[in-house]
Amino acid sequence: MLTVMASPYPPADGDRPRIILDCDPGHDDVIAIVVAAEHTDLVGITTVAGNAPLARTTHNACMMRDVLALECGVHAGAERPLVAPPKFAGFVHGESGLDGAELPNPRTGPDSIDAVAFLVESCRRDEGLWLVPTGPLTNIALALRAAPDLAGRIAGISLMGGGTFGNRRPLAEFNIWADPEAAAIVFGCGAPIVMAGLDVTHQFIVTRSRIDEVAAMGTPFTDLIGDLFEFFSGNYIARHDGIEGAALHDPLAVMALTHPALFDGTDRHVAIETTGEHTAGMTVIDRRLISDREAPNAHVLEHVDADAAWRVVGAALRAAGARAVM
Repeated sequence: MLTVMASPYPPADGDRPRIILDCDPGHDDVIAIVVAAEHTDLVGITTVAGNAPLARTTHNACMMRDVLALECGVHAGAERPLVAPPKFAGFVHGESGLDGAELPNPRTGPDSIDAVAFLVESCRRDEGLWLVPTGPLTNIALALRAAPDLAGRIAGISLMGGGTFGNRRPLAEFNIWADPEAAAIVFGCGAPIVMAGLDVTHQFIVTRSRIDEVAAMGTPFTDLIGDLFEFFSGNYIARHDGIEGAALHDPLAVMALTHPALFDGTDRHVAIETTGEHTAGMTVIDRRLISDREAPNAHVLEHVDADAAWRVVGAALRAAGARAVM
């Protein structure tokens, strides 16, 4: 029998977690922001290079903050991984990170260019925050390295990344592959971790009918989201065999906290491969049944009720469309 981590996960459905969203927007990060705005107390947004260079991911985050009239700040973070050169995902999201729609320009810039200091100060001032990284884990690792006490001050880390298969290499998912050294620090920090990897996110697809549902909402904001979904899903269909649309990865890391009953998962030990020629960035998930395996360090999500999760997203998009300032 697997040992269950001593952690506050899963929270009770209906609780409104206090979170910092660490992201690299990104089509699916945008939906994570929308869901977080509707269902969490969003303390701040920190940005990292990943889907696009840092200047662009910060621009995109500021745009979303302004359009949704969010009261939280945006704080720019790491522009490159801890060790390796930066790797971007223009082949998925386009060079802007949000290709496919005519985006409004942000009305304001970032509140700071020191995401790590914001993370450290916030987690020390307000214990019990959840960190929700949906891009490479560089900012989180830098904060933990600068202030190791944070692991004992936060409620946990709910991240999108990893899985038993990859999308950049056969066994490496993009967020972990982009900065495996950072991922190794995070998974080894001792804080409770919830992992939404490709095994669960590929169950949550932006299908044609879901795009049509967004298009029918009829607000300028949801029209913009519909255009983004058209590009994102078209790109996925062109680049994959047998997929109906884009996998909507990142909002699941938010919904794991706000709607935990939608998910099934198991506590596992997860290690990060940092040096393998073909496996760097692999999340090594220990599924052995032997008793001398290492103790679990992550709650690995394995199944999501995709229809119910889509209803959460749809309702959040309608609410965002009603209040958006375009």
